[in-house]
Amino acid sequence: MNTQLLLLADSRLPAGGHAHSGGLEAAATAGVVDDLGGLADFLRGRLATSGLVAAALAAAACHHARTHAHSDGTSRTGWAGLDGEADARTPSPAQRRASRAQGRSLLRAARTAWPGPALDALRAAVPGGAHHPIVLGATAAAAGGDPGQAAVITAYGVVTGSASAAVRLLGLDPLAVQRVLAGLARTVDSVAAEAADYADEDWARLPAVSAPILDLFAELHLRSDVRLFES
Repeated sequence: MNTQLLLLADSRLPAGGHAHSGGLEAAATAGVVDDLGGLADFLRGRLATSGLVAAALAAAACHHARTHAHSDGTSRTGWAGLDGEADARTPSPAQRRASRAQGRSLLRAARTAWPGPALDALRAAVPGGAHHPIVLGATAAAAGGDPGQAAVITAYGVVTGSASAAVRLLGLDPLAVQRVLAGLARTVDSVAAEAADYADEDWARLPAVSAPILDLFAELHLRSDVRLFES
């Protein structure tokens, strides 16, 4: 993986990722996650469901950016069409809001660091802000990555974002949390590899695995009076 992609995978990228817990805050508030074992189970569940969906969308977006860099149409085969596929796979309005907010933040950073026609076309096609996995995949292409690498970065971010939030929310030992992440590394690679296989498939065939409890947590979190994270 080249240095450009390492920058994209770095949590210090100024794209607002630190403000999102990926549902971990709501799960912790509900008492579903309160220790390392619960965190590991939560991360495995995210990877198998929304993680796979996000990684496949990112892989498809990367492939589209590499092959149709200037496409800005709103047809089923343009950027708006792929963003619509992400919308259809995100039934929770709260999750849609969070995904688009992250997408807007990432696109601002990406167009500064890796300016190019694909990112310009994506912004023009979805002026309200594309979903985060779509932007991530397009950015990976702009940074010289391929769909497999886009899928890895996405799957990696699914676990590391929530794990980082767990340290702040639950006071878990950061070293122990890193051990949990190390134990999930092969699962991350497996999910990314499965997602990358969909890169050049018809978008209607992309994974649509559901996680109803995460949808419910997202809606409850949005209505919470006190919260540290946006999602």
